[in-house]
Formats: sequence, structure tokens, C-alpha cells
Amino acid sequence: MPRTIVITGASDGIGAAAARNLGKAGERIVVVGRSPEKTAAIAAELGADYFACDFAELAQVRALAAVLREKYPRIDVLVNNAGGIMRGHELTVDGHERTFQVNHLAPFLLTTELLDVLTANHATIINTSSAANGFGRLDLADLNSERNYSTNRAYGTAKLANILFTAELQNRYGKDGIAAAAFHPGVVATNFAAESTSWFRHAYKSVLSRFLLSSEQGADTLVWLATSTPGRDWVPGAFYIKRALAKANSQAYDAELARKFWDRSLELVRAGEPVEKP
Repeated sequence: MPRTIVITGASDGIGAAAARNLGKAGERIVVVGRSPEKTAAIAAELGADYFACDFAELAQVRALAAVLREKYPRIDVLVNNAGGIMRGHELTVDGHERTFQVNHLAPFLLTTELLDVLTANHATIINTSSAANGFGRLDLADLNSERNYSTNRAYGTAKLANILFTAELQNRYGKDGIAAAAFHPGVVATNFAAESTSWFRHAYKSVLSRFLLSSEQGADTLVWLATSTPGRDWVPGAFYIKRALAKANSQAYDAELARKFWDRSLELVRAGEPVEKP
């Protein structure tokens, strides 16, 4: 029986490559992307269901979670792959710094909204992080990066957030049967940094691009995590590069920070919940 695998950020890059790979293996793929046109095109290629969702608006993420819960009572794998480097310091309609929201708060919200479905099915949750977590620094008092903002630091901090989220997700819900992992796909030849002001974007357009990984190569660890057995082939709650345990930012191993960060993230996403009328 095919498993149901939901992949965000699947309209391009490693998300699309993973969707193709897993779809060819006979899995039931659900494609989620920001661009309705590109997401629909990938879904049509795979004969898959698809949903368009902009992670810069948490109301759309809540709506996505509600539809997924209704349509898919069984979700075997959730891949939180949507993300990117932004142009500069900008607040979303929800009042959060855009890099932080798109890369962390939105996938955090989607995952927590689906937790009952995920735990009931002993699901695997895969979070796309980056080696860029190494130059991030998480400050619970400045999650909107209002002090000393830089595009690279904001991105690195968001990727560190993915690893902290993974560790605390495993700590809180591993006993309920879920298995979570974060991974770095490598430096992949995609357009994900094209709209940013980061120096990263130059590598994607210059002669250096010939040394970048293909989307298929970048998706390899993602596909491995989705198709192998947690606890036997990989350690839940950890960070991986090239199918191997990898060293992350020192803050990634701070269990107390992970706990506080989870609680703070929950406060932030709940603050934007619609108020029910009496």
C-alpha cells in the first residue's frame, strides 16, 4: 500500500526532485508550493494532489493544515522543505520577520496543527535545514532580528531554528511514535536565493554554479530519510549531511533553549489565531 507523503516547497528544486523520485517509487505524493502554476505543473507530471500556500501568511498555513487533516487521515511522511533567503528585513502580515516566519514559524505551525494525525500514524517528519545554521544565533528576545540584521545571519538563524525544532519535536512526541530529522541538502543549483540580497545568490549565477549539486543530488538525503527506517538507519532528532550525522551550531544542542524556543514559537503562532465569536 503506498504511503502518503506531503512535501512543501515541492514546486521547484530539491522538493520537486524528491517528489518525482518518491512518486516513481509508488508513493502517494501531495505537492505543496507557493506558486499555483508551478505547483500544479509538478502535480500534473506526477498525477498527484496539490495545494498552493504562501508561508508568508499564517492564515494560509492554517487553512492548508485543515484541508490536509480532512482529506488525508493518514500522513506517513511530512517534509517541511519550503524556505529561502529574503531580500532584506521585512515583516509579514502576521508581524514576524519574513525569513523567520517562512523558514520556521510556518512549518512549525503546519506540523503542530497536524500532530494528532502524525502521531496516530507514527509519521516521519523531515525538516530541510542548512549548513548555514553554523553562522546563526538564536536570541529569544529578538526573534524578529531587529538588532544587527543581515540576510545571511537571519537565514542561518532560521536554519538553526529548524534543527532546534526537530530536536524538541522528537523530545516531546518521539514517545508517541513520530520520528523527526533535519538535514542539509548541500549547495544545490536552484534559484532559491535569486531574489535575496545575500552573497549566496552570486554563486548560483557565476562560474561557481558548475560546481553546485543538481536538485536530484540535493534531494538524496531527503529521499533516504523518507524511505529508510528511523531508529535503525538514522537517529531521530538529529541533523544529517550526506546521509550521515553532522555537527551543527553549538546552540542546536541546548535542550533548555529548544524547550523555551518551542514554547515561544507556540505563543507566536497562537497569537494570530482567529478569535471565535461567542
